[in-house]
Amino acid sequence: MLGDYAALGLFFSLTLAFPIGAMAAAWLFRPKPKADPSHEKFTTYECGVDTVGRTWSRFKINYFLYALVFLIFDVETIFLYPWAVKFQALGLFAFIEMIIFIAILMVGLWYAWKEDALEWH
Repeated sequence: MLGDYAALGLFFSLTLAFPIGAMAAAWLFRPKPKADPSHEKFTTYECGVDTVGRTWSRFKINYFLYALVFLIFDVETIFLYPWAVKFQALGLFAFIEMIIFIAILMVGLWYAWKEDALEWH
């Protein structure tokens, strides 16, 4: 009985030790700075070309909303594909579950449409 927990404890110990060891090794073998960082160290680097204009620009929230709606329906496709492949073998219960899943997503789409989240302002 205790042997089963020992394997689990070893697994968790290694799970913690590996990232801590990797970060410690990266810190230990990193290139050490020879002097104080200069102004050049903190400038923005864009493919070797000096920046022109403001380097920090704001993006419109519409990009985020479109990406979020795309992500939701992309995940829906990931769930729908295996269901469609095994449709006949799964039976009526899986069909009802998928109808409920699609209905919940349609409510989300209706809400996004109602709030004009899909309109470009």
